[in-house]
Amino acid sequence: MVVIGVDPHKGSHTAVVIDQQEVVLGQVRVRAGAAQAGRLLAWAGGWPERTWAVEGARGMGSLLAQQLVAAGERVLDVQPKLGARVRLLASGDSDKNDQNDARSVAIAALRSPASQQVRPDDHAAALKVWAKRHRDLSRTRNQVVCRLHAVLCDLIAGGVSKRLTVPLATRVLEQAQPSGAVQAARHDLAGQLVDDLRRIDAQLRAVRAKVAAAVRASGTTLTEIFGVGPVIAAAVIGDVRDISRFASQDRFAAYNGTAPVEVSSGNRTVHRLSLRGNRRLNHAIHMTAITQIAHRHSTGRAYYEKKLAEGKTAKEALRALKRQVSNAIYKRLKADAARGGTDVQGPGGHPGNDTVASAAGSHPEHRLFGQATPGPATTLRPRPRTQKKPPSRGRRRTSRTA
Repeated sequence: MVVIGVDPHKGSHTAVVIDQQEVVLGQVRVRAGAAQAGRLLAWAGGWPERTWAVEGARGMGSLLAQQLVAAGERVLDVQPKLGARVRLLASGDSDKNDQNDARSVAIAALRSPASQQVRPDDHAAALKVWAKRHRDLSRTRNQVVCRLHAVLCDLIAGGVSKRLTVPLATRVLEQAQPSGAVQAARHDLAGQLVDDLRRIDAQLRAVRAKVAAAVRASGTTLTEIFGVGPVIAAAVIGDVRDISRFASQDRFAAYNGTAPVEVSSGNRTVHRLSLRGNRRLNHAIHMTAITQIAHRHSTGRAYYEKKLAEGKTAKEALRALKRQVSNAIYKRLKADAARGGTDVQGPGGHPGNDTVASAAGSHPEHRLFGQATPGPATTLRPRPRTQKKPPSRGRRRTSRTA
């Protein structure tokens, strides 16, 4: 058994093969192109028992990794930081070049259990594509709005204090009367920025429609969590991909950064806020928690206020709520994976459309996090208290904790 480490680049790919004792058996460099996978497979034909280790198999090496998987090869995804650590701790050839990078990737895959096996692209990959497109368009829109605010400040005294939209900016420009060549140029620039904003808004609406359709096609129940819409669901599924790689909800919380980090020393045990983990996933959980806090009828808001009553600060209560959201997402993803694996046929004739999964409030986490878009008769409001029946004679009354 040998391990072939690959250092992928835009123009070329460098591969180094090592044995179990980390001895280099060969190396090759191929140009990136239509025949890149075929050339690598032809070169590696002398080692039939092989495992490929591609650095950044979800980034620069994504296409090559998928080509190797499609050819029936076993491919591991090695994070760039693992290869960098191997190169840093190496006592021999530790110079920064493609050959040493590929060798470090192979050693990291051979010695580290953190490398994940690359799987063929599935529906989650499509969700990740559209979630990234929505994220990029949102950032571009923020940039255009900031530039438009700056131009309007130079064009109109005080600028516009309200949230800028296309109709509002159009009315402001129609009422403005520029004087002089400079003001006329600023007025024209503001008009172009409004056109850019109108175009981006149209693109965002189209992307949201695609994301919503893709999320519905996935059959996920994540959108039943209060505050999780199609965009957040697509971001979560796209980054998580396979929930089975997390053995527990604690591991999942550590991955998304909602679990505290231990910074203990000696007999002193201290935990602090985690800045590690997948920040995109952490942001999705953060937006879900903020949405729940903003709606007074949500039980997430009640949980937040409960933590405040216990003496927690606003940030500490928010962190506690984010951990609850993480646990709810983990349970949903596990349930979706189990339902997809068993291919349950429900009353509607679709996989996973069973009464247990589709009924509102049937899952335990519904007690804390209900449907994302509750109707007028929402089940998230606290039920009216009913008068308890007086205890029967001759029996001792016992108390229960809620």
